[in-house]
Amino acid sequence: MRVAVMTAPGRVEVEERPDPGIEKPTDAVIRLAATCVCGSDLWPYRGIEPLDGPRPMGHEYVGVVEEVGGEVTTVSPGDFVVGSFFASDNTCEICRAGYQSSCVRREAAAPGGAQADLMRVPLADGTLIATPGVPEPDLVPSLLAASDVLGTGWFGAVAAEVGPGKTVAVVGDGAVGLLAVLAARELGAERIIAMSRTPARQALARELGATDVLTERGDEGVAAVKDLTDGLGAHSVVEAVGTQESMMQALRATRPGGHMGFVGVAHEVSLSGMDVFFSHAHLHGGPAPVRQYLPDLVRRIWERRIDPGRVFDLELPLERAADAYRAMDERKSVKVLLRPRG
Repeated sequence: MRVAVMTAPGRVEVEERPDPGIEKPTDAVIRLAATCVCGSDLWPYRGIEPLDGPRPMGHEYVGVVEEVGGEVTTVSPGDFVVGSFFASDNTCEICRAGYQSSCVRREAAAPGGAQADLMRVPLADGTLIATPGVPEPDLVPSLLAASDVLGTGWFGAVAAEVGPGKTVAVVGDGAVGLLAVLAARELGAERIIAMSRTPARQALARELGATDVLTERGDEGVAAVKDLTDGLGAHSVVEAVGTQESMMQALRATRPGGHMGFVGVAHEVSLSGMDVFFSHAHLHGGPAPVRQYLPDLVRRIWERRIDPGRVFDLELPLERAADAYRAMDERKSVKVLLRPRG
């Protein structure tokens, strides 16, 4: 099979590697219908996250089951499936509490990479869900979004206690931030403030549910949010970047008693104890338990109630993975969908 491999910062190559097979009775092997590049893939690409040797890339996926291990009971060959980026058993006490991304048996859902033709999925029963049937082609991008960015944006909104009557601010205009806007709309927020400096992303944010768009960042961004909220700050703030500036902007834009959901993968972020102490804000976040939300999100997509696939503004064949990374690194694309062969 072919798989995208990051060999050094700024360098992605598509290599031929052996097809994956069943290694444990809880495994499944799927043939990818679509995969994509994630914003978190850009951390090692930019040299910010260490890269210890060549790394098969990708963790977002949809496809058709080709083979299952002897203990797999919930999916079968021929099923079209969606899975989360962490494999989980979905039965342990932590999973039952809704935090499958901290499952006691947690492991990477795509150990051989998901930017590929085929992939092995561990703990298939707890990680994959089958769609009601073979989806129409136009639904595939949205189902792919559910594998990570939609589920992560949704968790950010849930962690921020988004709900009817509330004002929500979203810090970050990547795919996760844009889909946090969609989630806030679906969860009934009254006012949704998207923070973005890019006209195309601003337009998409409005189409997905934003009522206001702010271009300011940092302390100016905080002041702009407070100007829109009678000086109080937002009830709910979603942080979807993971930098020091974005975290502080999100925290300071949250009103006392409000909730901040942080889902950007944090790099070199340090929060002052005094800032947290005097904020009176509720902070919750981390790696999204996407598996918790998949049944509901797939149903909403299947019934065409939501269209999160709109965050894919560029589609390329898998062999052009290097171009996909370049486009996202240069912010020429929000999110690139990659099509494996067949």
